[in-house]
Amino acid sequence: MKRRHLLQAVSAAIAAPRLAIAQSYPAKPIRYIVPVAAGGGNDMIARVVTERWGKLLGQSFIVDNQSGGGGVVASQTTARAAPDGYTLMQGYVATHGTTPATRRVSYDAIKDFTPIGMIGATPNVLAINASVPAKNIQEFIDFVKRSPGKLSYGSAGAGSLTHLTMELFKQETGAFMLHIPYRGIAPAINDLLGGQTQAMFPGLAAALPHLRSGRMRALAVTGKQRSAQLKDVPTMEEIGFKGFDAMQWYGSVGPAGLPADIVRRLNETQVAVLKAPDLAEKLASEAVEPWPMTPEQFGQYIASEIARWSALAKARNIRLDE
Repeated sequence: MKRRHLLQAVSAAIAAPRLAIAQSYPAKPIRYIVPVAAGGGNDMIARVVTERWGKLLGQSFIVDNQSGGGGVVASQTTARAAPDGYTLMQGYVATHGTTPATRRVSYDAIKDFTPIGMIGATPNVLAINASVPAKNIQEFIDFVKRSPGKLSYGSAGAGSLTHLTMELFKQETGAFMLHIPYRGIAPAINDLLGGQTQAMFPGLAAALPHLRSGRMRALAVTGKQRSAQLKDVPTMEEIGFKGFDAMQWYGSVGPAGLPADIVRRLNETQVAVLKAPDLAEKLASEAVEPWPMTPEQFGQYIASEIARWSALAKARNIRLDE
């Protein structure tokens, strides 16, 4: 009996400081690392969300842009930070999906982080130059197969989501196109518009102005449902490509070992922000739809993304550090 009471007392003594920390959290501003340079969609999403998130938590977020290495620099900084809830990061499909799937990185995208919650996602769109004689997916596949070795597609860089999504398409259809990697999405789109390449899978936000101008044609979007901005364009799933739901997604993570109570408080307040009526309107410029998840759901999603892209990279012999 005495031993049981002693164990209970010890457990209570250990739990008390953690409970006090969780109840007083946050007591100071939170550093929010964004793995890209200031400006652009990823950064904008971070600033829009953290402004509202900070108000709910009663503390401000300080956005810290750390670009470099496709998100590796920011990921290293976050993974090495103290697990006290005062250093968080906006993980996204590159840092916690395509980059660890295609190259050796100095962090473990699962073990070195605590998932907090998904923020939102935007689809990619299969876009072709307006001069390509195809009005739908099947016509495009037939056109590619009739022109072996003559057609090419652009991407935002080797190992990027735009690269891997098209490789997934090639794997599913047996069609061949030469890959032309660019240093970013803008030059890749410029060459598609100019006819130097014939197709690509850009994110919807980057493609929309050119789709609306008629210089680029949309054949399908990724994701499980049609985009509100392209209601007449079918999803890859609808056309028959089951599981072809590659998305450009964004979420929040912290270093491994964040206390469960702090994770819960961060997730609950983040979800409340994502459910606010005006947030979808604010994120519409990047074609991002809020996509709230529990920490457990988000952790499972990250694991599934890494597994998916790792399997594709192996099948297509895509390894960027060899």
